Amino acid sequence: MTGQGFVLPNDLFSNDLLSQDLLLLARRRALVTSGVALSAAAIALLGGRDALAASAQTNAAEIEADVRILNTALGAEHEAVAAYQVGAESGLLAKDVLGVAVAFQGHHKEHAAAIAATVQKLGGKAVAAKAKYTFPVDKLKTQADVLRFAAGLEKGAVSAYLGAVPLFADRALAQVAASILGDEAMHWAVLRHVLGEDPVPAAFMA
Repeated sequence: MTGQGFVLPNDLFSNDLLSQDLLLLARRRALVTSGVALSAAAIALLGGRDALAASAQTNAAEIEADVRILNTALGAEHEAVAAYQVGAESGLLAKDVLGVAVAFQGHHKEHAAAIAATVQKLGGKAVAAKAKYTFPVDKLKTQADVLRFAAGLEKGAVSAYLGAVPLFADRALAQVAASILGDEAMHWAVLRHVLGEDPVPAAFMA
């Protein structure tokens, strides 16, 4: 996919909070923390242990409904991957910031792969990425433009997962969605911080 990308000045990553080492460390800690909270059924669904996962849900109608929700989330993850590609190819991002953007894109790829595998294990057909997405590329003139665009997508993802969590019939899947929601929220906070905005503007997400 081609398009405009986003570039950030090198000095934006001069403080410890935004250093790549700390970002990677935070990512590892988040994965460990969320892993502890996930149920055995959720881990089984994302890890390929079909026999264990099968015990988590038996109602066909509920499975079908959960697959629809998962595919909606999968579509959004595909869109996020494409959006970050546009940013990465724009030439607007500084080297350090580009590295973080690519890392965030990698997270979305991991989300998409896990969700697609789960849909298939539940007997559904995972939605594919679109051949082309319509992004406001003509409006991405500066680094800040690109970061606000990315931040808007991440905030939308947070809201989408927040709405999806209570809808899952299989509570193990709800836990997985909540784990992904936390990752999207961290992306949003980091992007807001780079933009010079309050990374956590409210006590509650909506």
